[in-house]
Amino acid sequence: MNTSNFARLKELFRRAAAGQELTIGFLGGSITQGSLSTQPGNAYAFRVYQWFVDTFPQSKFHYVNGGIGGTSSHYGVARAVTDVLMYQPDFVVVDFSVNDLDVPFRQETYEGVVRKLLTWPSHPAVVLLNNIYYDTGETSQDEHNAVGDHYGVPHVSIRDSIYKDLHAGKYASRTLLSPDGLHPNDYGHGLVAGEIIKLLEAVNAHREEPEQEPAFPAPLTANAYENARRLTIREISPKLEGFRADPEEKLGHLDHWKNGWVGQKPGDKITFEVDASCIAVQYRKTIRRPALRAQLVLDGDTAHAAVLDGNFDEDWGDCLYLQPILHHGEQKTHTVEITILPTEDETPTEFYLMALITA
Repeated sequence: MNTSNFARLKELFRRAAAGQELTIGFLGGSITQGSLSTQPGNAYAFRVYQWFVDTFPQSKFHYVNGGIGGTSSHYGVARAVTDVLMYQPDFVVVDFSVNDLDVPFRQETYEGVVRKLLTWPSHPAVVLLNNIYYDTGETSQDEHNAVGDHYGVPHVSIRDSIYKDLHAGKYASRTLLSPDGLHPNDYGHGLVAGEIIKLLEAVNAHREEPEQEPAFPAPLTANAYENARRLTIREISPKLEGFRADPEEKLGHLDHWKNGWVGQKPGDKITFEVDASCIAVQYRKTIRRPALRAQLVLDGDTAHAAVLDGNFDEDWGDCLYLQPILHHGEQKTHTVEITILPTEDETPTEFYLMALITA
């Protein structure tokens, strides 16, 4: 059952109608980034931003797009501040319902995102967007919207709108709106934007009607990830034994393979000490195979070492991969030791370590 509360949206629209300067933000994966749109202005996110510009010409709006392809709410909760919230948004759309399918504790990390957004000092109005695999119907919508309903956050379902219309025969072919069964083309992005705009227009029509925001509830899940941190070369100084720090500066949140740590040959080693109960390692899986692999040992437990495989078995590009190592473990100082494994390849691609994400 949708138990949405529209108090924040109504307040946003009253401020827009009064001519205030406002920031419109988006946090999500490749669809939010604009994948398969022919130009940035055709992406659903920009079209929603443009609706604000067109609907409230008396106001000035700023656009913040924090979409990164192939990323989940596990990464999203750790980067929400640096990619969206530090710009003090007044409105945020959240889109992780497809990429979260690969996260076993997705409802908990997603709740961390929602709580972080709702408690941010700029008090943004938040809308949840549930995208979908158009061929299979797979989506994390039910788990995500249970979080939304717990906090009274409105949500927009592609399964209950565009996907439903597609399978009812409204569109002659899935390829008319999504060439690959996931990412919309320009037409599909327009449809997604249209579903969000339907919600915005319906609430805006009643913006003067009073509505009380509900009390902020206790967490629905164990909520270990609300204060997750991403530890890069700016936040932590690990012990380097063969690994080197990459001094090349990032040019924005989409410039991934900079400011990391690089392992170039077997035996190269890097060691972290972190205070946490949850740990994940973020590294590059590359299409430039063969690539080096590494072994990760947590707290000296070599019997349960994990393998970090730098080879990516898909072809759409290098992947910013996030591998959980510890979930709901003991809260203490943990030692994370990563060593490049032996290889028989003559010129393997180097191993690129981006960050640890801890909570």
